[in-house]
Amino acid sequence: MELDIQQIMERLPHRYPMLLVDRVLEMVPGKSIVAIKNVTLNEPFFTGHFPHRAVMPGVMIIEALAQAAALFSFEGQDDVNPADQKTAYYLVGVDRARFRQPVVPGDQLRLEVVADRISRVMCKYSASASVDGQVVAEAKLMCAIRPLDEGA
Repeated sequence: MELDIQQIMERLPHRYPMLLVDRVLEMVPGKSIVAIKNVTLNEPFFTGHFPHRAVMPGVMIIEALAQAAALFSFEGQDDVNPADQKTAYYLVGVDRARFRQPVVPGDQLRLEVVADRISRVMCKYSASASVDGQVVAEAKLMCAIRPLDEGA
């Protein structure tokens, strides 16, 4: 299953500048995803990271991987949707994160996430990001699903 940016925005609450998934190339609901983030010099974090050499912050790569994970984890489940404003999907843990080389403007970040465990309240994933076939970052991610209060 592929998704374009409009379909991604229907499924995620994030918007510019925090939406970090541009396209989904492959998705097996509840199992895995391969998505793309096109890295451009227009990203707001590049003005300060770093002025002399633009490098995508590792934390933003991890966030992109977590957003990709949210896209496939609940596909087809009407009662759990990160974009429905009734449910919050939080990144709550990052283990074994490794950053192998810098990601710079012009790179196309390939985001690959596989579910290790998905439940109604907690999800665990193995995630990696690559550029031109070279792994640039990898981590184990943990995300929590929480209902939002009506008054919140």
